Amino acid sequence: MNVTLRDHRIDNPAQSHLGFIDCDVHPFYRSPADFDPFLSERWREHRRSIGHRSRQGLARTSLYPRMSPGNGMRGDAWPKDGSPPGSDLELMREQLLDLFDVRYGLLAPLVGGAAAERNVEFGAAMAVAVNEWQCAKFCDPEPRLKASVQITLEHEESALAEIEQRAGDARFAQVNIPPRGLEPLGRHRYRKILAASAAAGFPISLHLGGTSGHASTGGGWPSFYHEEHPSYVQSMQTLVTSLVCEGVFEEIPDLKVVLVEGGFAWLPALAWRLDKHWKRLRAEVPQLKRAPSEYIREHFWVSTQPIEEPERPADMLSIIEWIGPERVMFSTDYPHWDQDDPRYAFKVKLPEDWARMIYRENAQALYRLD
Repeated sequence: MNVTLRDHRIDNPAQSHLGFIDCDVHPFYRSPADFDPFLSERWREHRRSIGHRSRQGLARTSLYPRMSPGNGMRGDAWPKDGSPPGSDLELMREQLLDLFDVRYGLLAPLVGGAAAERNVEFGAAMAVAVNEWQCAKFCDPEPRLKASVQITLEHEESALAEIEQRAGDARFAQVNIPPRGLEPLGRHRYRKILAASAAAGFPISLHLGGTSGHASTGGGWPSFYHEEHPSYVQSMQTLVTSLVCEGVFEEIPDLKVVLVEGGFAWLPALAWRLDKHWKRLRAEVPQLKRAPSEYIREHFWVSTQPIEEPERPADMLSIIEWIGPERVMFSTDYPHWDQDDPRYAFKVKLPEDWARMIYRENAQALYRLD
């Protein structure tokens, strides 16, 4: 039997989690044809006759096991008409926005295949279509939802045009770039896109997952999803390392980066190791004027879901203290099966000022929300 959040009573309307800003909400389409109104006839026909061809080694299977219907969706998130979870705005309101009086929800549309499309021109067209679809289906009828600018990183011209087009549009809050790409994100070939995002006032959001065409681990393609799943965090660590060591933040000092759905307990250890090696190898990276950990603390934000649960819950406070409570933002990951409930996500009581920052104030400041 599925149990909905409605079955639980919210006892205290003044609890810190009420009125939070959700930094990871996944919208979905009812059918791939939902994007057709936003595509030219050429690309509509391409979608129907050829379809998507993503850069991945597992060409005949999904990257994800069928651990539950719909590749990991909540059992109670399926609309009554059988449409996929995340496609019904009214149900999203009932199960998330209205239930918790969510002030804003940041959309993370893992749809359209634009980022990993082998035909980069088709990918660029799909990025525009997904952006228009977000506005028409979610943001316009529900102002609490904010869109993420989708781009095709390997098509610089279209990516820059799309960032410029969405700059100043209050419906868009950030630029979404998958952490797995053809090359590490810190490379100079991507510098114009990162600079354009910063100039437009957009943080860049790096949501866990994606496909690059390369093996998902340093040792090749794994045998089991149990091996694949930890590699997502490894890709986030590689991404942070690339952005810092390539000197991106010296060249683009206003760039802000949000790590979404990758956890965050690993970040202090990575920063420590980068600092340790920088002391010995700094001659190789003269573009770094400060210790790597200083760039990390200044330019990176993390979202909470899936939140780590250490055996000693109080250790979570130490991790957040190192990262900085002003750099942590709450997220649910709605409507996935492992969605975090804001009432129970933290297994340790947060200081009240930390709770206000994590649930609301940090995202409000970063995304310049009212």
